[in-house]
Amino acid sequence: MKQLRQPGASPEVQSWHLHKREEVMGTVVTLDTYGEGTKPPREVHVRAARARAVLQRADAVFSTWKEHSPLNQFRRGEITRDEVLPEIREVLQACERAKFISDGYFDPWALPGGVDPTGYVKGWAAQRAAEMLYGPGVGGAVVNAAGDIATCGSPAPGRPFQLGVADPSDRRRIACVVEISGAIATSGTSERGNHLVNPKSGQWEARAASASVTGPDLGLADALATALAVAGEEGLAFVEATPAYEGLVIGYDGSWHATPGFPFHPLGNPSGRAHHQPAEANHEH
Repeated sequence: MKQLRQPGASPEVQSWHLHKREEVMGTVVTLDTYGEGTKPPREVHVRAARARAVLQRADAVFSTWKEHSPLNQFRRGEITRDEVLPEIREVLQACERAKFISDGYFDPWALPGGVDPTGYVKGWAAQRAAEMLYGPGVGGAVVNAAGDIATCGSPAPGRPFQLGVADPSDRRRIACVVEISGAIATSGTSERGNHLVNPKSGQWEARAASASVTGPDLGLADALATALAVAGEEGLAFVEATPAYEGLVIGYDGSWHATPGFPFHPLGNPSGRAHHQPAEANHEH
């Protein structure tokens, strides 16, 4: 997922843009805030600091690389589920819901080494950081966690955020542009290789070169994008059955398939492939 230059306010209105970077969770997360006026109010800088603290807290609690993180203590059986921190209980409950929604294609309990909610936590933390950024005096906020993006508000009145989905066959190119009010997550094998486990087979495999999911919450979108990359085109059924979420699958052969409401930019999909639709959803929940 590529963050594009956002449309600004009209020339008659002064606007500001505050950009921050945070090295956390093994990647670089960017935090962007937009508003009207000559410069950001002091409170915006305070909220940016708090948002960065949210990300660092998530890394400290959920890291699978830090030996003494609370999550690793739980994974080793040193503490029970009743004894873990409240945010760990919250995330595990959300992962159980995502597992159910995705027909088991997202399953942190099926990964080697014990439960690993990484496929949910990055989006969850970015969503919380974006909500921390957004407040009085801010028109819009964006948190980009290695291509998984949470937004609040808009870059200018009446203008949605525009984001580019990378072409899995050549990540220097943009496959399509989407307009969102909420979040978008993308998963696949083009950047990190085959790092996804199919919980149903136990094998490292992904049936889609790229899978993107949009919706109101980046945590769930992140989990569903992971599941969709593993399931491939058939997984669009469980995305379509989830209210307010939409999905896009790009195959290894270059084929495209999307749910009917996937938010393509009207001029950002010149190939017209958005007309490919999945089979009718049959998942109930």
